[in-house]
Amino acid sequence: MTNADHEERPERPSDADGTAHLFRALGKQIKVLRERAGLSQKEFAAAVHCGEALISAMERGVRTPQPDFLVRADDLLDGRGVLAAAVDDVREAQAKARTRHPEWYRKYASLEAEAIELHDYSNQVVHGLLQTEGYARAIFSQRRPFLDPETIEKRVADRLARQQIFERWPAPVCSFIVEEAALQRPIGGQAIHEGQLRQLLRAGRHRTIELQIMPTEREEHPNVDGVFTLLTSKSRQQVAYTEVQGYPRLITDVEEVRLITARYGILRSQALNVRESLVLIEKMVGAR
Repeated sequence: MTNADHEERPERPSDADGTAHLFRALGKQIKVLRERAGLSQKEFAAAVHCGEALISAMERGVRTPQPDFLVRADDLLDGRGVLAAAVDDVREAQAKARTRHPEWYRKYASLEAEAIELHDYSNQVVHGLLQTEGYARAIFSQRRPFLDPETIEKRVADRLARQQIFERWPAPVCSFIVEEAALQRPIGGQAIHEGQLRQLLRAGRHRTIELQIMPTEREEHPNVDGVFTLLTSKSRQQVAYTEVQGYPRLITDVEEVRLITARYGILRSQALNVRESLVLIEKMVGAR
C-alpha cells in the first residue's frame, strides 16, 4: 500500500472518539505493572513473545494492545485482572476504528486488517508497514503543505497502529519489493535513516516476511506505472490497491488484478533475492 499522508488506519488510537485516552491509560498500567515485576522492556518483550519496540510503543499509548496480549500480560505481571478487564473495551474501540475511515478507504482498510496475504511494491519511501516511528514522523513533517504538530503525531500513531497486522496468528504471508533508491535517501537524517535500515533487517529476518530490493542498476524494469499492493482476503479474493497523488483506487476486476499479479511476479524475479537483499542492507548500515 502507498504511504499517503491522509490515509486512515484500522485499530489505531484516536483522539476523535476518546479511545486514545483508553490506550494511554492502558500503557501506563502496563508500565507500572512491568516495573513492579522488576522487568525491563526487553525482558518483558521476550516473555510475551513480541518486540521491545512494541512494548515501548504500547506503554506510550501509540500502539493498541491486542486483547490476547492483555490477557497474557495480566497473568505474567500478576495484574490480578486489571489488564484483562479492559479486553472488552479494547475490542469495542477496534470495532469503532473500522468505521471511522473515509468511505473511499473503508473497504480496503477492512480487507488489509484481515488479509491472509499482502504483497507490495514501493519505489519512493519504505512501505508504511515497515516504517519506524522516527521515519514516519519525518515523512509527515516534510509533507507539503505543512501539517500542524498535533496532526503529525496523530498520523504517526495511525501508521504505527497499522503494523499490528504482524501480531496476528496465524500471521499473513507478506512480501515487499523496495527500490534501492528509496533506501539510499536518508529521510529524517542519518540517525533515523540508520534506524530504518535496521528495522528492515529485523523485518526481513521474520519468517512470515520476505523483503527484496530492486537494484537501481537494472537496465530493464517491468513496472514504471507506480506503487501497488496486492491483498488476498479471508474469502481468498485477491484485490489490488494503487494510489497516485492522493487519488486511491481499489481494483477488484479479475483481469486487472491478474495483470498486476503477473507484473509483481516479474518484479520478484528481477529483484535481489531475500538473502542478497539483507546483505545489501547490512552493507548500507555498515557504511554509515
